[in-house]
Amino acid sequence: MRLDHRDPVPEALRGAIVALGNFDGFHLGHQQVVAEAVNWARAEGRPAIVATFDPHPVRHFAPPVPPFRLTTLDQREELFAAAGADAMLVFHFDDALATMEAGDFVAHLLARQVGAVGVVTGEDFTFGKARGGNVQVLREVGATCGLEARQVSPVLHGGQVVSSSRIRDALKAGDCEMAAELLTRPFAIRAEVIHGDKRGRTIGYPTANIDLGQYLRPRFGVYAVTARMLATGQEVQGAANIGVRPMFDPPKELLEPYFFDFAGDLYGQEIEVRLHHFLRPEAKFDGLEALVAQMEKDCESARDLLSGASI
Repeated sequence: MRLDHRDPVPEALRGAIVALGNFDGFHLGHQQVVAEAVNWARAEGRPAIVATFDPHPVRHFAPPVPPFRLTTLDQREELFAAAGADAMLVFHFDDALATMEAGDFVAHLLARQVGAVGVVTGEDFTFGKARGGNVQVLREVGATCGLEARQVSPVLHGGQVVSSSRIRDALKAGDCEMAAELLTRPFAIRAEVIHGDKRGRTIGYPTANIDLGQYLRPRFGVYAVTARMLATGQEVQGAANIGVRPMFDPPKELLEPYFFDFAGDLYGQEIEVRLHHFLRPEAKFDGLEALVAQMEKDCESARDLLSGASI
């Protein structure tokens, strides 16, 4: 269930334990925060709610910043549910929320509007006007309105703190494997297949065209991928180009997966493409013949790398 912070919370979900954060990547660290909230809620027979912000506060305060999202709201909702949450609460980040004093956020929104009795955050989480709220504010203000606060320490991987920034850096370097370790799953882009210029089918490699939207741009190049068709649940393997297609004009930022052993019309369908391995950077070739020859090699490499992947 998806809740909006501006609407009344259903009575059955009041008295909940809330995991509070941006949770964009829902990585190892985020998963620990949510697990603490879910376990606490189960121990007391209460609902567990995961609260997230949309748009991301960075997008509100700095609109021109390049795309950086790791998940959509739909993806987060599924991930939170799989982690044991009874509902996802979306704080719609607008001027009203951005200028709300931290104490009001705790007393009026969390305690009164949401009806929460417990909240769990990471120890570095901040909120409220000028980021004036932290775990200490949660505890102090919460104590005046029946709201208990807990914090979860950062999670380390390879001796470093797991963070969404670290995952973004890995993806921008083409290190899908490191990103997957920190996320506990491959980075996945979910969107509707749109009509393109259909050049791929003329060279024997029909691709699905996907607008990258607000997703972080991984390193441009060719990847070994798997994908799921959301309408049918069908799973496929393939190779995909992410970038501006230097062989063709005009340049467009697209994700273009070619799926092995697949025949079907994907236009208008929503699919989720997971990046498993970076194969090579984007390149411009001396004609279509050289491009096709390289694509054959890319597909062979992707098949080999994905031979052990579950789909």
